[in-house]
Amino acid sequence: MECAYDMGVRNRGWGFQSSPDSDHLAYTAFERGEGHRKRVRPLTFLRFYREIRKDGPADLDWIQKQGLLAVKLSQIFALRPDMLSIEKCRQLQTMYRNASTIPSEDVERILKQKAPSGFYDSIAWFDEKPLAAASVGQVHRATLTNGEEVVIKVVKADHKERFHRDVKRMMRMMRLAISLSPKLRRVGNPLALLRHVEDYTTRELDLRNEIKGGSELESIQDGLSGEFPMPKLRFPKYYPEMSNEHVLVSEFVRGKTLEECINDESLPWNFLIELFRIHGAYMFGIGTFHGDLHPGNCIIDEDGCFVFIDNGAICEAPRNVSLSLFNFFEELSKNNHDAAFEALLGIAGQRPSEDRVRRFKSRMAEIYEGFGEKSVGEQSLTDLMMRTVRTAVEDAGADFGEEGFPIIRSLMYMDGLVIRTHPEVKLIAEMGPSLAEFRDGLDMEWR
Repeated sequence: MECAYDMGVRNRGWGFQSSPDSDHLAYTAFERGEGHRKRVRPLTFLRFYREIRKDGPADLDWIQKQGLLAVKLSQIFALRPDMLSIEKCRQLQTMYRNASTIPSEDVERILKQKAPSGFYDSIAWFDEKPLAAASVGQVHRATLTNGEEVVIKVVKADHKERFHRDVKRMMRMMRLAISLSPKLRRVGNPLALLRHVEDYTTRELDLRNEIKGGSELESIQDGLSGEFPMPKLRFPKYYPEMSNEHVLVSEFVRGKTLEECINDESLPWNFLIELFRIHGAYMFGIGTFHGDLHPGNCIIDEDGCFVFIDNGAICEAPRNVSLSLFNFFEELSKNNHDAAFEALLGIAGQRPSEDRVRRFKSRMAEIYEGFGEKSVGEQSLTDLMMRTVRTAVEDAGADFGEEGFPIIRSLMYMDGLVIRTHPEVKLIAEMGPSLAEFRDGLDMEWR
C-alpha cells in the first residue's frame, strides 16, 4: 500500500515541477516583504472574479501570487458546480494540494529559528525534499532517534498580517456590494463566508490547533463509544513536546488519501457510507466536526481505518441548523417531501406567514420533483442544496448564519466524493439507515 501523510498528497504523485531557483527567489522575496506589495484591490478582485468565472481554465499561478485569501476563496469556488463548470471546479480543486515549495535551505533556517528548543536532539533523519505542499505549509518525512517515523509540517512564512489586511479590504468591497443589493447578505452571505474563511485560515496558521482539534474530536469519539461506536476512525499521534505554532510533528500514516483512492478507483461504496456515518455523527449529532474534510485530509490506513488529518479547523454548527438539516434529510430519505420542507422552517427565526410557507413549499416541490428517482450523477446534491438555501432564505426567512456555512460545505465535499466515484448512487436514500442510527444512537432531539 502507498504512503500518505499529513497534508494529503505527494508532489511527485501529481507530475508538476518547479524550478528550485525560481522557488527560492519567490520565497526570499516574500520573506523580504516584496510579496506583500500585491494586495487585494478592486481591480485585482475583478480580475480574480473573471479568472474564476470565465470559460476555460483559470490562471492558477496568478491566483496563487495574489496571496492566501485568493487561494482560500478559489478553494471555496471549487465546491460550486452550480456556479462553475465541472471542469473549472476540478481545476480549482487542484489548489487543495498543489503549491510552491520552500527551498531546502530555507526550511532548515525556519526550523532553526522556529522549532522548539532541543528539536534536533530528537531527529535522526530529515528528508529535505518535501512530501507535500499546501497554501499554508509543507510536510517533510523524518525519523526520530527512537526509530519512529514521523512527518514534520512547517508553516511557510508569516502570512497573518497580509491575510488579515486582505480580508479587511475584501470586507469593505463586500459591504458596498451588499448596500447595493441587500438580499445578497442572506442568499450569498459573502460577509459570513469571508469571516468563516478568515477564522479557519487563522487557526490553520497556528499548528498547535491541529493537536487541539484532533484531541477534541478523539475525545468526542471516546465519549460516544457506548451509544455510537466508530471503530473505523482514528487520529494521528502528535508530538506536542516537539511542536509549536510554526512546526508540527505527527505520526507518518501509511495508507492512501481519499484523493489517491479516487484516482486509482479503489474507493468502494461501503467505505464511503461508513465515512458519511462517521462525519455525519459529528455534524448532525454533536455539532462539532472537522471543518475541512476534503479528499486530501482523510487517509485510509493499512488497517482500513479512516485517519482524519489537518484537524486545525474544528467547526461548530448551530443546533437549529444541524437539527433542521438532519430532519430535512431524514424525511427526504423516506420520500416525505412535505415533512422535509417543513423541517427547514426550523432555521427561520420565527415561522413565516402561511402565504410565505405555501410559496416556499411550492418552490421546493419544483426543485425536488423526481428527486427520489435520480442518482447524484443526474442531480447533484450540491446544486440542490444551493437552490434549497436560496429558496429557504428568500421565501421562508431562513438564516443559516456564518456558523452554518461549514456544514453546507461539508455536504458539498461528500456530494463531490460520490459524484467522482459512484455517480449512479441515490445518495440520500442510501444514507437512510445511517440517519436512523443517528436518531436512535445520538438522541437527536435533545443533544
